[in-house]
Amino acid sequence: MNKIFIILFLSFYNLLFLISPSLSENNKIKVGLLVPLTGDNAEIGKQIVKATRLALQDINSNKIEIFPKDTLSDPNETLKSANELKKLGINLIIGPVFYKNLIYLDEIKDLTFLSFTNKTLDLPQNVISTGINSTSQLRTIKKFIKQNEIKKTIFLTPNQNYDQEVKKGIKESKIKSFKQFFYDIEPTKLTKQIEEITNYEIRKQNLIDEITRLENSDDPNKESKIKNLEKRYTIGNVNFDSIIIADFDESLKSVITSLLYTDVSPKDKYFITFNQWFDESLLVETASQPIYYPSINRNNLENFKRKFFDQFNENPNHLSLLSYDLVGLIFYLSLKNNISEIGKTFKAKNSFKGKIGIFEIENNKIHHKLNFYKIDEGKVKEIF
Repeated sequence: MNKIFIILFLSFYNLLFLISPSLSENNKIKVGLLVPLTGDNAEIGKQIVKATRLALQDINSNKIEIFPKDTLSDPNETLKSANELKKLGINLIIGPVFYKNLIYLDEIKDLTFLSFTNKTLDLPQNVISTGINSTSQLRTIKKFIKQNEIKKTIFLTPNQNYDQEVKKGIKESKIKSFKQFFYDIEPTKLTKQIEEITNYEIRKQNLIDEITRLENSDDPNKESKIKNLEKRYTIGNVNFDSIIIADFDESLKSVITSLLYTDVSPKDKYFITFNQWFDESLLVETASQPIYYPSINRNNLENFKRKFFDQFNENPNHLSLLSYDLVGLIFYLSLKNNISEIGKTFKAKNSFKGKIGIFEIENNKIHHKLNFYKIDEGKVKEIF
C-alpha cells in the first residue's frame, strides 16, 4: 500500500514538475524586438538591444522576456521577422526603428507594434508611434506661449518630408498661429523668403529715408543721431512676437542666421524650435540666444547616459532611452492587465512616467508630456 502511495506521489510530483515550467512560460510576457542587427544601421539596433537588457536588469523580474529579431532596415525582412515572432506566441513587438519598414506590417493580424518613429500619418492600424511627435512638442510650446501671454506667433516650416506632420501637430495641439510659412532650405532662396516674411526691404528703406531726412534737417544733434543709425540695419518692427522654427541642425542655424541678417533678434522676439536633444553646438551660438525648445527631461537623459556607459563602455543613441522606457511601460501595463490582452491596453486611457517623461496613452496613440528649456548665455536652463 505504501509502495503504491509513493509511486502515485512521485508520478504526481513529476507531472507537476513538468507542468510548472509550462505554466510559468504561459505567464511570462513575451515581447518581440524588431531592430537592425546587421547592415548600415546595425549599431543603432545593437544599442537598443543593450538598453532593453538594462531595463530588464532594473525591473528585476523574470515575468518579461525580450526576443530580438533582425530587420536589416528592410521592409520585407521586417515582415519576415515579425511573422517569426508571431509563431513564438508573441503579440506585442517593440519596433521597427524606421518609418519605411512599417509598410507591410498591416498584413499581420493580432500583432501590435510599438514603433520608434515619431511620424503619425498613414500608419498601419496595428502600429503605434512612440517617438516624440510634433503634437507632443507643440502642446508643450503652447503651454509656454500661454504662460508668457505671447499674442502673435508665426510658424516657419521647411519644405521637407515632415511638413505634413507639423500641420497635423498644429491642428491637434490647437496652438494658435498668426501666420504659417513654408520655406526652401537652399540658402539663397531661404534668405530671400525670410526677407519677405520680415518685410526687410521696407524696414531697410525706412532707415535710409530717416538718415536722409536727418542729413537735410537743421537738427543740432543730427551727426550723433546719424552715427547711431548707421550702426543699425533697419527701422521698424515686425508684425509678430514669436517664431516657431520646425527645423534642426545646420538648417535651423541657417534660418536663424537669415533672421539675424534681416535684423530680427532673439533678444526682441521669442525664437522657439522643436526638440533639439540638447545639441551642444547651440550653446556656442550666442548670437542666436536665447532660444527655447521642448525636450525630454535633461537630468534623466544624463543619468541614463551615465548608467549605459558604466554598463557597456559606450555612449547610447537617443532611441536607446526610448527602448528602455518602452520595456518599463510594457511591464507597468502587464501589472494592471491580462497578459494575453497586453496589446489591447493601448486603447484605454493610461499614463506612465518614464525617463523620457510622462507617456500619455489613449486610442492606440502615445503622446509625451515634455519639459521646456532655454539656451541663454551658453547655458541650458529648465523653464518647466
